[in-house]
Amino acid sequence: MELHRRRMTGGQLSVLLLFLALTWLPAGGRRPPRPPPCPPSCSCTRDTAFCVDSKAVPRNLPHEVISLRPGTPPMPILPNLPMLMPPLSLCSLLNSNKFTLIGDNAFAGLSHLQYLFIENNDIQALSKATFRGLKSLTHLSLANNNLQTLPRDLFKPLDILSDLDLRGNTLACDCKIKWLVEWLESTNTTVPAIFCSSPGQFEGQRIRDLAPGDFQCITTGKGPLSPITSQACVPRASWLPLSSDFVVHQVLPFQSVSAEPFTYASDLYVALAQPSASSCAILKWDYVERKLRNFDHIPAHSAVQCKPIVVQNQLYVVVAQLFGGSYIYRWDTAVDKFIKIQDIDSQKTRKPNDIEAFQIDGDWYFVIADSSKAGSTSLYRLNQNGFYSHQALHAWHRDTDVEYVENDGKPRLIISSSSQAPVIYQWSRAQKQFMSQGEVGDMLDVQMVKHFRVKRDQFLCLSRYIGDSKVVRWEGQRFIELQTLPSRGSMVMQPFSVEQRQYLALGSDFSFTHIYLWEEEKQKFVKFQELSVQAPRAFRYVLAADVQLLLAPSFKANTLVYRHMVVDLSL
Repeated sequence: MELHRRRMTGGQLSVLLLFLALTWLPAGGRRPPRPPPCPPSCSCTRDTAFCVDSKAVPRNLPHEVISLRPGTPPMPILPNLPMLMPPLSLCSLLNSNKFTLIGDNAFAGLSHLQYLFIENNDIQALSKATFRGLKSLTHLSLANNNLQTLPRDLFKPLDILSDLDLRGNTLACDCKIKWLVEWLESTNTTVPAIFCSSPGQFEGQRIRDLAPGDFQCITTGKGPLSPITSQACVPRASWLPLSSDFVVHQVLPFQSVSAEPFTYASDLYVALAQPSASSCAILKWDYVERKLRNFDHIPAHSAVQCKPIVVQNQLYVVVAQLFGGSYIYRWDTAVDKFIKIQDIDSQKTRKPNDIEAFQIDGDWYFVIADSSKAGSTSLYRLNQNGFYSHQALHAWHRDTDVEYVENDGKPRLIISSSSQAPVIYQWSRAQKQFMSQGEVGDMLDVQMVKHFRVKRDQFLCLSRYIGDSKVVRWEGQRFIELQTLPSRGSMVMQPFSVEQRQYLALGSDFSFTHIYLWEEEKQKFVKFQELSVQAPRAFRYVLAADVQLLLAPSFKANTLVYRHMVVDLSL
């Protein structure tokens, strides 16, 4: 009986073997694959594979390998590693392989990877999604490669990155790494010092020492770059890339010769002189449609200027006409219309050409430049009863334009004339009048005089119909010539600033309007763009909420409204 219990019959043994076979085989009835051996080109320890003389990353490695160390020969492109490798969890060393490119999702799926060292290669480009999926990465080294820039938000997927090494690269400190400067200011990641390799004036400077405000990265988006500015946008001290900034935003179906933007009761308006339509058109900005809409008009048979003046809650419009006299209108809120309140002395103002309005010591004034032989440029002052003649300034000189300027806290008027060089008048606070101070160089037949300021320097733009126009700079007690611009047929030369950019619009009756951009380092304007405006008579910049507009009245064609389009190159 005992012996019988210890022995198995042949049938019992067969049943046992079948049971064991069914137990050990996987559900599909197939035998489990053998773990891959260490590839012939690699040397494997318990957890590391060191691969020498491999032309590509080995496709099969033992599953216990958690560290890969490729050797030579060089591989130019790093393949998609997760498809080829076991789940690395600690460290991947991809050094001295002369990689030149790492593409999208090169490490996607290696969610356990903690250390990644890609050093001493020739990597020239990384994609924005290179490190996507590396949720556990704490240490990353890209040291000693050939990286000149880094795509924006490159390190954003690396949530717990604690150490980053970018040393030994040739990073260009331009707008493409502005995001890196911002990231370095906010990150807790330890980053050893990295330095600018270019441009020249920033070579050798620590990138961490730069501030986002050092970068001027605004330009337009789609126009081609000028050959002299084909480099990327660089910090403010250097040059900006240029393209077609101004695009037509709206076409106003009428001719006009002046445009005056103003704000009244928190709304934006534009007054346009329309001599052919015998009107001063008042347009109102529609903030929803982002267009100028008709609002009202003032009868004006031969208007050359419609000058709005807002004093506290009162809106005045000075209407200058070549024939039939000039008048002052006021907006009457009781009846919601403009009413004429005053005539301007027609004996003094016979052929008005320009109007400027300004405040001195709390008092409001306007001055009218008169271009007739018998009239005179005249100054008017506002009192309780209206604007009244205050001073006759420049008689019998056929004045073409007048500009109000403050230099060193001293109010001045500069009057251009057909018969002599522009004349400077300085305000005397003791006499409450303007006193003659001299002339602006030896330059006759100036059609228009306008000023602009860059930092502490004051400049004048002097346009001429025949001959070259000029830019001059104030030097203590006089203006000195700075730049000459060809301008045959020019009736308008208008400087204007858009945020930190200083532009100049030079119109012509015979060719395109040229837009120039001020280059601070060279202290001169350079050509920027051409606009097709027929016989322009004015250019006025106006900011309508977040829309930057340039108004271009035309004496022979429709009035154009351009929009200044900008793109941040650091994005």
